[in-house]
Amino acid sequence: QVQLVESGGGWVQAGVPLRLSCAASGRTFANYIMGWFRQAPGKEREFVAAITWNDGVAYYADSVKGRFTISRDNAKNTVSLQMNSLKPEDTAVYYCAAKYGFLSYGSPERYDYWGQGTQVTVSS
Repeated sequence: QVQLVESGGGWVQAGVPLRLSCAASGRTFANYIMGWFRQAPGKEREFVAAITWNDGVAYYADSVKGRFTISRDNAKNTVSLQMNSLKPEDTAVYYCAAKYGFLSYGSPERYDYWGQGTQVTVSS
């Protein structure tokens, strides 16, 4: 049974960095892509970043490019999201997700597995 468990969320002031982690278990993730999505109240779930499990190729939403960095540790089966220069508009529940294959990495409906989410609140 695949499990994705997020950690690291919390409340921070704008500009303070925060690091999210996702512990993945239950299968091997070769040929998977691991993604981070977020959902703010009243808004749709949106793509934040993704990384290929095999070779670590990363993709970012324009809104976070240059501020967020996604990484993975194959030995520990973890995926992390380093968030710098946080803004109040980054406030949302952040979800870790996994999908087989590398296409459509920005589409949440294409993902096979999801974590429960972790709240990130950024105050001004």
